[in-house]
Amino acid sequence: MKFKKLVSLGVLSTLLLSVITGCSTDSSGSDSKSDSKTKGDLTVYTAIEEDSIEPYLATFKEKYPDIKLNIVRASTGDITARLLAEKDNPQADVVWGVAATSLLVADDQGMLEPYAPKGSEEIESAFKDDKEVPSWVGIDAWMTGITVNTKELSDKNIPVPSSYEDLIKPEYKGLISMPNPSSSGTGYLTVSALIQIMGEEKAWQYMDKLHENIGVYTQSGSAPATSAASGEYPIGISFGYRGIKLKEEGYPVEVVFPKEGSGWDIEANALVKKDNIKEASKVFLDWAISKDVMNEYSKNYAVTTISTGNPIPEGFPKKPLEQMIDNDLKSAAKNREDILNKWISKYDGKTEKES
Repeated sequence: MKFKKLVSLGVLSTLLLSVITGCSTDSSGSDSKSDSKTKGDLTVYTAIEEDSIEPYLATFKEKYPDIKLNIVRASTGDITARLLAEKDNPQADVVWGVAATSLLVADDQGMLEPYAPKGSEEIESAFKDDKEVPSWVGIDAWMTGITVNTKELSDKNIPVPSSYEDLIKPEYKGLISMPNPSSSGTGYLTVSALIQIMGEEKAWQYMDKLHENIGVYTQSGSAPATSAASGEYPIGISFGYRGIKLKEEGYPVEVVFPKEGSGWDIEANALVKKDNIKEASKVFLDWAISKDVMNEYSKNYAVTTISTGNPIPEGFPKKPLEQMIDNDLKSAAKNREDILNKWISKYDGKTEKES
């Protein structure tokens, strides 16, 4: 199935955070607040940006104070690798805000338990698993954005790039950073988008030329934006949210959404299949698409899976659906391993060492 732009606008170096919060719910959402559902411990794997986790969890903590959430936060690639490595002995109870392309891989391995959270019928079909009882549901979409330090480029008398094609021009040699797609969901959605936009042969030819201009491949999707803000590598292929936040903090950056269109993926949630599935896991997944937290997602992303009626955050394209490419997520998931193996064999030499 090809995922078209049928969406609603709402407009391991692993970090372990123990958060006292709460939760309540069955293979479709439950309303009960019995003790078994609103007490206990949950392990939640997530790739959500670290500075967003606490604001997102605020309403959960308020409603369900007797559930302790052990939040394991890492990059998309690391979370995916960890899930696959733990296939026969799963440690996570739920997955929250991890790329849909990764969850499609996990589902293909039989690692997800179908569950329809309360309210999931409101989610556009392009933003959730297409089975009657979905194995995963999305919360928002994130898209490629190029963070550019305008002061650094002005000082060098170099124009601001406006497209992928611009990035292979000789004046940008050594000035660009990009996420390694094997560790970063943003890196992978960008590589996948180039293949879908240009076709496979031309995309790899393009990436050969882009590689010549790359200064470093980073481990995370946000690092190129941060590097652009600091001026270390003034052009960072990243995602819109991080560059926009850095501009709000006063850094001399602009976020460019490439003329050819932005690759995108869905931050999505799932119930991990295991012998002992806790009822509180379902409560968490119900909450994770609730109105309260959807309002929080919509502060950071131009597209949410359930319409909130909130304005598109400043800095994003005013018509984000037109910026997002037609994206075949199932194909991206199916071909992920082959694409990553080829990318690593060709370009991994410029990847920064893990800290």
